[in-house]
Amino acid sequence: MPDFKPNDGRLYAPATERNREAILEVLERILPNPGTILEIASGTGEHASFFAPKLAPRRWLPSDISAPMLKSITAWQQATNARYLQPAIELDVRDEPWPIETNAKQSIDAIVNINMIHIAPWKACEAMMAGAGRILPENGVLYLYGPFKRNGQHTAPSNATFDTWLKEQTTDWGVRDVEAVEGTAKVHQLALKEVIDMPANNLSLVFHKQS
Repeated sequence: MPDFKPNDGRLYAPATERNREAILEVLERILPNPGTILEIASGTGEHASFFAPKLAPRRWLPSDISAPMLKSITAWQQATNARYLQPAIELDVRDEPWPIETNAKQSIDAIVNINMIHIAPWKACEAMMAGAGRILPENGVLYLYGPFKRNGQHTAPSNATFDTWLKEQTTDWGVRDVEAVEGTAKVHQLALKEVIDMPANNLSLVFHKQS
């Protein structure tokens, strides 16, 4: 177990410990092996430090837009010393091209995105799909996790309450509809292959890049 020292730069998100085992079970099944996995919006870095050693020899590449989060990711990496956890990169999905696209030596085999698109503008979801369409190889995997609506309807009262709260923070946020996300993905040759029920009324969406 890592040594949880105060003021060592690591930030904590309580939801991580609640969802990481369930997400890992899906990732172990769907991710290519071996391969490099780009995590978009890695946040605190807790998921990265947890997944990387358990999904080895896959290489886990964390990223985030936020300087404090990038610092936290680095602190988690140093605390866990995970061999297959690569240094975090700064990535705003709205940029084009993504920094990873300019590195000819770095190929990406799958993308993982956890709990982002409901706390980001819809344009960020569109940009992520566009970037995934550009960099993923044929049959490459895009994995999304979080709360979603189905056919415009919330799947649980708690998600409806959460959606209201999100929109009170900013009108650009909100629980997204699976069908809307799927439609955006199709534009970029990403086909929705699986919708998996997860604990706490969340879903996993698994997309594959088409030729």
